[in-house]
Amino acid sequence: MGQKVHPYGFRLGINKPWLSKWYASGKYASWLHEDLYFRKEIKKRLYAAGVSKIRVERAANKVKIVIHTARPGLVIGKKGSGIDALREELQRKTQNKELFLDIQEIRKAETDAQLVAENLATQLERRVPFRRAVKKSVQSAMKFGAKGIKVMVGGRLGGSEIARSEWYREGRVPLQTLRADIDFGFAEAKTTYGIIGVKVWVFKGEIFDKKQQEQQEVLKVKTAS
Repeated sequence: MGQKVHPYGFRLGINKPWLSKWYASGKYASWLHEDLYFRKEIKKRLYAAGVSKIRVERAANKVKIVIHTARPGLVIGKKGSGIDALREELQRKTQNKELFLDIQEIRKAETDAQLVAENLATQLERRVPFRRAVKKSVQSAMKFGAKGIKVMVGGRLGGSEIARSEWYREGRVPLQTLRADIDFGFAEAKTTYGIIGVKVWVFKGEIFDKKQQEQQEVLKVKTAS
């Protein structure tokens, strides 16, 4: 009891896809380190653009990197100059002959757990009172259609001598339900009095397969009649 598991890893292959899609025979270690480099470099260069997820897909000598961002304009740059410079930089570090970048926009940044966590961390670095920042994030997520949200902050909150953690929840966040679509995000606020960790869980509804959906609809009809 009390053991924690990552909400994304817990649901891999059930309702969450792998963020790296490729098969390697003999090149596994080098490709793995390449993927880690891509993610670290893109996140570092485009932190201000609100990058939530980075997917890597490989086929033969081609590698495709899909960047999910809240501000695609910042990534692409003026007349595509930003994305071209990024592609050239990543191309130099890869063993693959061709590298493609695909930018996908996140429509509702307020319900994306990673972006909510990063936004909270930025506010804490600017010395915004943590309770006010957390409550505002929770309210805006619920307003934009989230079924539930839980936010946890831990560290020297408000500059106190003893580190502690506090959490706030609104709506439902069923962490043990595998069919639940739970989005998870983590960020760190580097404040003058130490690091404050921010964890965010966003519940976006339940995902049923076709058979379950049909059974649910039949039950609804029966109960209605």
